[in-house]
This record gives sequence, structure tokens and C-alpha cells, in this order.
Amino acid sequence: MTETSNSRLIYGFHAVLAKLRHDPEAIFEIYTDSKRNDPRARDLVRHAEQLGTRLIPTDGDRLDRMVGTRRHQGVVAKIDGRRKELKLADVLDGLTEPALFLVLDGIQDPHNLGACLRVADGAGAHAVIAPKDKAVGLNATAAKVASGAADTVPYVTVTNLARALREMQEAGVWILGAAGEAEKSLYTVDQRGSIAWVLGAEGDGLRRLTRETCDELVRIPMYGSVESLNVSVASGLCLFEARRQRSV
Repeated sequence: MTETSNSRLIYGFHAVLAKLRHDPEAIFEIYTDSKRNDPRARDLVRHAEQLGTRLIPTDGDRLDRMVGTRRHQGVVAKIDGRRKELKLADVLDGLTEPALFLVLDGIQDPHNLGACLRVADGAGAHAVIAPKDKAVGLNATAAKVASGAADTVPYVTVTNLARALREMQEAGVWILGAAGEAEKSLYTVDQRGSIAWVLGAEGDGLRRLTRETCDELVRIPMYGSVESLNVSVASGLCLFEARRQRSV
């Protein structure tokens, strides 16, 4: 089974349970490994039955073929792939507190995207924003790694990232770009107002136009021998420092 424009596959207990809890109407059917009868599997089945979701017991080999990996934990859901495309303006208009956004510039690895979504959820970020082109899409692998966060954190894709950054600036959002050569430290910049953290791919960093559009470049202090961190780790440091400052 392949994903179509009208459907897509998510897999793993966290991702499927999150969808059951937050958007069960979007689930067409759930495929489960008929050999799994542990408490976790029984709980998911019971939850789905209570909601009237169609369950299809099958074998693990079929699940492997459906998603192209064995890391599905014995559960795959076919869901509505016709995402309601979120607009940045709608997210900005819906804010009821100072904004906290994560902007990803050119992330190619779905594992990194999934991990960033999970971090964003944990930090209570209002949205994750990424370009439509030259970046990985929100596929089944990213959703699996996100452990349900792909369905709880607004994910906004934009045609022109620099233009989106300017749109945020016009709405009063201060744009902070993570850059190793910056003078200011993550721990000295004021993050109590509306901010958006912009992070690039590990190694490549921010693209030139993205960097030039940021209001301020900020570095994460490094005390060992490595020069950079994985983008999801860096995202966590930035977002949770913002939350720490806002709680003081």
C-alpha cells in the first residue's frame, strides 16, 4: 500500500494513539499485528473500538511492506492525507501569548524533522515553519519519530521562507538565527517577547538570505571539541531556554 494525495500512513504507538485522541475522524483504518497481544497493543485496540475505528489484523511482514521499515511496532494507520493547509497568518492571528516559533531552514532528514516536532511540542512552541522546497516533507518516517507531535504541533510550510520571516517581523516577532560565529549567547539574549528561532541543517547552517533576514544571530556556547549539534538538540536548547526565561 502506498500513500496517495487523499491518504497517508502513520505508524508507531505514539503517532497512532495521538491521532486517535486528537483527530479520530481522520483515521480511515488501523492495521495491527495479529501476533501482538501485549497490554500496549490491547489498549490501542480497545481505544480504537470505543471510537468505532475500523481495525484490520494482519501480519508483521505486510506491515513491513506498507511502510518500508520494521520499526512500526505492530501498528499502522491509514489517515486522511488531505491536510488542511495552515497559513502563517492564521497562526499569527490565533496567538494569545508571546509567540514561540521554530523555523527550520533546509532540513533534509525526516528523522531530524520528526525529532524537531517532538521538541517543539515539549516546549509548547506555537508552530514549526519550514519551506515547501529544498526540505523534507512530513512523511511517515517523520511522523513516527515525532511520537504524535506531528498531529499536535501546527506545521506550516511556506513558499518563500525569507518572506515568511518578514511577515512574522511585521507581526512583532523577533527573529533569532542560530549561528556558531555569532557574538551573543543563547543565555544572554532576551527571549521573553514574541520570538522565532531559525535553525539550519547541521553542517550547512542558515542559507544566506535567511541569515540576512534575521533580526539577530545568536550562538549556542560549545565547551567541548565538537563544533555543532544535531538540529533537534539545538532546537531543544533554544526553545526551552525561551520557556525558562518566561517562567522566571
